[in-house]
Amino acid sequence: MRGVTKTAERTSAGHSAEAAGQPPPVHVVARALLRPVCRSLPRWALITGAVLGLLPAAASRMVSGPPDPWLCLNLLRSSALALALGLAFLLDDPARHTTAAVPVRRPVRTGLRLGLVVPFTAVCWTAALFLVPAKGRPPVGAITLEAAAVVVLALASALVAVRYSEAGEPGIAISAGLVGAFFAAALLLPERWELFVGPSDPHWDDAHRRWAGVLAVAALAGACSLAEPLRRRRTTVLTHR
Repeated sequence: MRGVTKTAERTSAGHSAEAAGQPPPVHVVARALLRPVCRSLPRWALITGAVLGLLPAAASRMVSGPPDPWLCLNLLRSSALALALGLAFLLDDPARHTTAAVPVRRPVRTGLRLGLVVPFTAVCWTAALFLVPAKGRPPVGAITLEAAAVVVLALASALVAVRYSEAGEPGIAISAGLVGAFFAAALLLPERWELFVGPSDPHWDDAHRRWAGVLAVAALAGACSLAEPLRRRRTTVLTHR
């Protein structure tokens, strides 16, 4: 009864705010948006990324003989890339331009999407780590830092694309660019900037300081792109003119 009473009070508060000509509280709108946002998630892309992320880690147990640490490390890197490719489609929404008038700011709408998929991604990554044999498993903290940097880079790219372009579904372009950047970094970076090194390499710690830098820059770029798309401001200016 108490729960029902509280829900009724919150609902009546939202209705009273609307009746007074004021927008309802953010938490009321966010709760109302939760189900539509969940339905609009690119589920097949996320599920495919999760499955492809678990397959390389599971393949590490199919190799005959003792586990090879270098092979296990690269299989986990492949898992991280697959998870990131699935998340690159997170903000794909063909109906984005019709939902832009919802009376809640874009950071809240995007935060709902992130809140729905980040725990799922964390569970998938944890499962991938435990699928790799313990004797071949790289340092968990270091490889998780690499995975976090790649995942945040994918999400930041999606945020930047939505903010600075009219694209409703930028996921394909982002995923292609992410794969290209991943292999370019693995093959073309000079030794002093190398990212993909092994635990026995003397530059292991230096490489992960660079990974931390990638993570920080990607997170900052994503946070700065949470605001409303620029096209709205331009449209407003043209209208006033």
